[in-house]
This record gives sequence, C-alpha cells and structure tokens, in this order.
Amino acid sequence: MSEALTQGVHHVGLAVENLDQTVDFFCTCLGWKEVGRNPAYPSAFVNDGTVTVTLWQVADPQTATRFDRRKNIGLHHLALAVTDLPGVFEKVRAYPGVVVEFAPQPTGPDSPRSHFICAIPGGIRVEFATRAPAATAK
Repeated sequence: MSEALTQGVHHVGLAVENLDQTVDFFCTCLGWKEVGRNPAYPSAFVNDGTVTVTLWQVADPQTATRFDRRKNIGLHHLALAVTDLPGVFEKVRAYPGVVVEFAPQPTGPDSPRSHFICAIPGGIRVEFATRAPAATAK
C-alpha cells in the first residue's frame, strides 16, 4: 500500500446565511476562537485548537439555495469530536436557533461511539461524536 499524500484536514469552508450569527455559535456556544476575518470577502475563521473552519457570508441570504442532503452533492455535515457528549448536547440544544435532528445515541448497533446531529443557526448540519475508546494493551 502506498503512503497517503495528505496529512489530515487543513480547514473546512462553509457558506453561511449570517456570518456574525454563525461565528457567535462557534465562539459563544462551543468555546472556539475567532482567529481572523476578511470583511472584503466577507469571511471569518474560527478555530478550536485543532481544526479551523472558514465561514463565508453568502451574497444574498434571501435567494440562497439551501443544501438538501438527499439531492445535492457536497458537504453533508460537519462532524466534530467531543469527550462530553451529554454536556455538549445540553449546551447546543439550548442555544437559540439550533434544531436537533436526533438526541445522543450509539452510532450503530454495538458501537462504543455515540453522536447527535443538529442544524446550527442558519441551517448547517453539525454532528457531535465521541471517538472510539483506545484499544487497551494486553
């Protein structure tokens, strides 16, 4: 098998309905930091210490076409790893404008991982998921 030519995700870019509202969700609700902004584009960059998400304001939110996960090719959702899924769920579901798609549940039968999905203000789907426990040495 050949060695991968990539080294993980550099950043994820999302087009959003309301730039300030989306930055506020990431920073206020999730504790991320705004690490840059380009008013001419307009865009903002938020980071959790591991990954950067670039947020772009659509030109006209009133005429923008919403993504339909069953019809469109493209980003289905953004998945973020968490360690305290119940705590994150309580904070996220209480945030104004969040629509929970489903509450925390296992990712599949007999899975050690759990997750939930919601739409953040503006409609972007975000998944919050635990990682599988590390294998123990024998």
